[in-house]
Amino acid sequence: MRLKDYNIILLLLLSILGHAQYKISGVVTNAKTNLPINKVEVYDKVSGLKATTNAKGYYEFETNKKSMTIVFFSYEFEVKEIELSSTNSAQVNVALNDMSVSLSEVEITSRRKKIFELSRLKDVEGTAIYAGKKTEVVLVDQSMANLAANNARQLYSQVAGLNIYQNDDAGLQLNVGGRGLDPNRTANFNTRQNGYDISADVLGYPESYYTPASEGLKEIQVIRGAASLQYGTQFGGLINFKMKEPNPNKPIEFITRNTIGSYGLYTNFTSVGGTKNKFSYYSYFNYKMGDGFRPNSKYESKNLFTQIRYQFNDKTKVTADITYLRYLAQQGGGLTDQMFLSDPYQSNRERNWFQVDWLLYNLNLAHQFSEKTNFTFNFFGLNASRDALGFRTNRVDQIDPGNERDLIKGDFKNFGFETRLLSKYEIAQKDATFLIGTKLYKADNYQQQGPGSDGIGPDFSFYNNEFPNYTNQSEFDLPNFNLAVFGENIFYLTNTFSVTPGFRFEYIRTQSEGFYKNIRTDAAGNVIFEETVEDNQDFDRSFVLLGLGLSYRPSTSFEAYGNISQNYRSVTFSDININNPAFAINPNITDENGFTTDLGIRGNYKSILSYDLGVFGLFYNGRIGFVQKVLSDNRIISERGNVGDAVMYGMESLFDFNLKKIVDLSNDFSFNYFINTSFINSKYTKSQQVGVKGNKVEFVPDVNLKTGIRFGYKNFASSLQYTYLFQQFTDATNSVTANLSGVIGEIPSYDVLDISLAYTFKQFKLEAGVNNVLDNAYFTRRATGYPGPGIIPSAPRNWYTTLQIKL
Repeated sequence: MRLKDYNIILLLLLSILGHAQYKISGVVTNAKTNLPINKVEVYDKVSGLKATTNAKGYYEFETNKKSMTIVFFSYEFEVKEIELSSTNSAQVNVALNDMSVSLSEVEITSRRKKIFELSRLKDVEGTAIYAGKKTEVVLVDQSMANLAANNARQLYSQVAGLNIYQNDDAGLQLNVGGRGLDPNRTANFNTRQNGYDISADVLGYPESYYTPASEGLKEIQVIRGAASLQYGTQFGGLINFKMKEPNPNKPIEFITRNTIGSYGLYTNFTSVGGTKNKFSYYSYFNYKMGDGFRPNSKYESKNLFTQIRYQFNDKTKVTADITYLRYLAQQGGGLTDQMFLSDPYQSNRERNWFQVDWLLYNLNLAHQFSEKTNFTFNFFGLNASRDALGFRTNRVDQIDPGNERDLIKGDFKNFGFETRLLSKYEIAQKDATFLIGTKLYKADNYQQQGPGSDGIGPDFSFYNNEFPNYTNQSEFDLPNFNLAVFGENIFYLTNTFSVTPGFRFEYIRTQSEGFYKNIRTDAAGNVIFEETVEDNQDFDRSFVLLGLGLSYRPSTSFEAYGNISQNYRSVTFSDININNPAFAINPNITDENGFTTDLGIRGNYKSILSYDLGVFGLFYNGRIGFVQKVLSDNRIISERGNVGDAVMYGMESLFDFNLKKIVDLSNDFSFNYFINTSFINSKYTKSQQVGVKGNKVEFVPDVNLKTGIRFGYKNFASSLQYTYLFQQFTDATNSVTANLSGVIGEIPSYDVLDISLAYTFKQFKLEAGVNNVLDNAYFTRRATGYPGPGIIPSAPRNWYTTLQIKL
């Protein structure tokens, strides 16, 4: 489709037809003090959220309904319902009664689930459209996960189909994939925090070395492949971490959490926040340290987050975020299959280190032009570095000889802005919502590889003069530029059926300017060949992605949805410029493209069952992966490149049963059972590589099951969770037997059992748990580089306990 065609589409979408509506407004106050109450949610009992009160307790919204039931909801006050029957605009002032008793954690959770369904995103939230998309929201405050260690297996237990690397007992990095996408550092998702990018380089190196502390999160939003139109071109979709917000009704709120656990684990999380007049703030500091469950695996992490808000008036507010993370981790290295069978927790690497320094900043302006039109401007940036140091070889069972180490340094500097304008209007007397946005992104990255010291400790300096004949030397400047324009429009064809078409135009320019050295030595270490190769590349491309979402919602308890969206993923500079002894890079490697589609039903049945059942398809052209190749000298190597075209399809489901209502327990109890399943089939449909066509796709377990029971009584809560994943391949040739590096081979089936407990007493909360109760020895990852290469084992049985104080 030509770009001028989109001009016609945009003009049609912007043909907004006015239609008279009734304005409902008022002020919500505390019945005891007569003071205004901030952030009271005002709902139409049928259609959902309509407005939220501001600092003055004021709310307003427009409707064309002649009668409705309005619900006023706040956790600290009693819920109030008002029947409204009027054909004119009305002012409805409400005084809410304070709760006579403090609610326990269990009662809050029960109350929230009973009245409102908050596990999925609404059609429109802020300046974003989610109609017709597969969305899932992790409510972190309600989770029974080991938050101190960011235990992703527990935290994402109700998000269907996710494949998670489980090799980090402190949760320093998040490794999430799904539907056949490599979980490594969540590189196949667009990862954001409060709506802005947090990865190293969105296009050139979309890996997330920074993961927010779970104890500071309000919720985690997961939007699947159709998110590519609003958030970028990744096949996985979007993961957006929403941080906790300032308490709107207190000038200061203080929380501190201290955790101890197995293998020397200690963490402290301390936060402070509040609101005073137009000013509000929230800040936390998170410290982690531990020895790790393997030798040579100690770590230390420091993470600071600060948010400041200023509400100029009812329509305009500014928010500023600053995030800083610094951590140093010793890495025990990878294992061969034989080493893992002998002792899964051994290590023969004591000189491997990894260091991250991450600074994120963001400035957000939100302005409401009218009740129907909202505007946001996000300016964001990153100044960060990542240093990897150690002895790497394709024979991971080889003892470290103590020579110079391989050092890879990466500096990431980028900034950008994203603007969004969302407007609600009517066309042909039917509701509609229009979104238009643009994003500009500029990165200036630097990467250098060369000889590190021959010492033991974390010395991240190059020693080129001391080791001039080191073979893996390179240096590159890696600038990137991206300009995108995107738009979507919800057309409500009837009161129950909506269609949401969308588009995204992308211009991408990636550059590589630098050199690498070819140095060959004889057996005595003498140089017999040396050359410096200039390698400068400049790659421009522009394209349009299209998508369509459908939603049929005959009631608030049922929805049928479907979507289809094109996807695109550019080659990263780590695919091209890193010299890795464990594998080779195909020099003809290129970008990937394809599309994703979802079709499903979701909703709830009489507050007894919450469900989401759907099928999906992911169609991949030029998928990048690994194949085993035989060279002319009969050596077998692993090569990374465009393997071929592939398709992944399957069924995902989540069923959450409210057993308390089924067995008719009192409100003192909470009792839920959930089962989350994913059944996926996959195959390569086309390939120029020998022995690939018809094979299964990597990182696709046929069965992915998570199930569990949650039980609570008053201030006591407990959780039992079981996880099972079927075996999966790590290369396109479906190798079962591993090579010497341990990089290629099967990941066997595994299962894990976790138990969590919590008890709340006044301002104190005690949490405890045991992860991997059955003490199974398993692994979920064969690392191609650091922290390997080779098998990276998962944690054995371990325990934790947390004491929280809230003032």
